[in-house]
Amino acid sequence: MSVAPMMDWTDRHCRYLHRLLSQHTLLYTEMVTTGALVHGDVQRHLRLNAEEHPVALQLGGSEPADLAHCARLGEQWGYDEINLNCGCPSERVQRGAFGACLMNEPQLVADCVKAMVDVVQMPVTVKHRIGIDQDESYGFVRDFVGTVAAAGCTVFIVHARNAWLKGLSPKENREVPPLRYEVVRQLKADFPQLTFAINGGLNTDAAVQEQLAGLDGVMVGREAYHNPWWLARWDALYYGAPPSTLTREDVEAAMVDYMAREAAAHGTPWASIARHMLGLRHGLAGSRRWRQVWSDHRLKGLPPHEVMALAHASPVEA
Repeated sequence: MSVAPMMDWTDRHCRYLHRLLSQHTLLYTEMVTTGALVHGDVQRHLRLNAEEHPVALQLGGSEPADLAHCARLGEQWGYDEINLNCGCPSERVQRGAFGACLMNEPQLVADCVKAMVDVVQMPVTVKHRIGIDQDESYGFVRDFVGTVAAAGCTVFIVHARNAWLKGLSPKENREVPPLRYEVVRQLKADFPQLTFAINGGLNTDAAVQEQLAGLDGVMVGREAYHNPWWLARWDALYYGAPPSTLTREDVEAAMVDYMAREAAAHGTPWASIARHMLGLRHGLAGSRRWRQVWSDHRLKGLPPHEVMALAHASPVEA
């Protein structure tokens, strides 16, 4: 199991929350562009908590030398995997000549992968779509995987939708192109020696288990973010761990302690951490008011332990 890289969401605070819920699920950073690491603040982009492992760094880029440099940085900062983004369809990413448009240049992707494989000891993986625009020919993605695998990539995370490079927003690209899970299963049949994880629209235990019957892994995106308590079942369901005794209150209290440490060490406002746990009480009575308290910026001057007390007070007491 893994939680997808999601821009503006899967930062180190979000990953800390997810690791409290599951000890074994593979976590991913937001996509970090090579330009941000070559020219920007490396610490800001790569700092991570020791508790996050196993955690993968997702890179966005298309220059083999820059990707090799950034992969080395990822290794130095202690990440467990380097992942190359070949799936993001946003126009901003396209202007940088990376993301999903790279699927049109499989040999370039292979060169990028080889450049990284040659300089790090950890796995180098690729996340991609099953096609570009309205071309649904299986041969396109089969040849892409074959070319990239020859360069040393053995793990492919496949978002089972095409990416439409024109005419759809990133949100629409997650919803409009049809899901075609059978394409990923065909890839596994044609490349049994490779590892395939599937991504896209999987939001129930039954759906995950159906895919794991024929594939090597499942990556969950937005459902894991909006309903993080789901992760608390995964260690028992998929890793042979005993059933979790965690409660939502345990997790919230641990996050509040983390907020206090982050404020003391880095001056991090608690609100930038609390936003990631707003789905923790998803579906429970009183969850709406609990979310309102934790997202109330008028309370930002209070210590997080006091905010937690307010969140659990009755409306009359508050």
